[in-house]
Amino acid sequence: MSDSSPNYWIIVGGPENFAKTRERDFTIQGMKSRHRKKAEQMKPGDRIAYYITGVKAFGGTATITSPYFESHEPIWKSKDPKKATEDYPFRVEIKPDHILDDGNFVPAEGLARQMEYASKWPAANWTLAFQGNVHKISASDFDLIETAIKEQAASPAGV
Repeated sequence: MSDSSPNYWIIVGGPENFAKTRERDFTIQGMKSRHRKKAEQMKPGDRIAYYITGVKAFGGTATITSPYFESHEPIWKSKDPKKATEDYPFRVEIKPDHILDDGNFVPAEGLARQMEYASKWPAANWTLAFQGNVHKISASDFDLIETAIKEQAASPAGV
């Protein structure tokens, strides 16, 4: 018997890779090669929240619409020069749910301090929770993030 309840994920990436996903209208998301096992767990109906490094903020949510697949079409890039060949080969098709405009992202620190997932790290080091490309989180943590994103989207920019 398969578990039909959705899983919830955080995809971590820089502003450049978030922009690459935006250029494709949030129809596809890739994961780094070392995250095959996580990609294999992803299924239609699972939800994704985007954490953007550098700006330390959440940029949106999306829903997975396909099982994972492998592709080596270059879309996303690693900032680490040692990983220049990383092509984020494990991918899922997605549809956007709530995507914020650049410059209107939700600052992550306040949310991270409320998240069950991030509580494993000392409060002063909350950013350690967002090291790495893919993280599985609880439904309540996802709801916390998505609620903040919806509120941000509904408020005038810069307020």
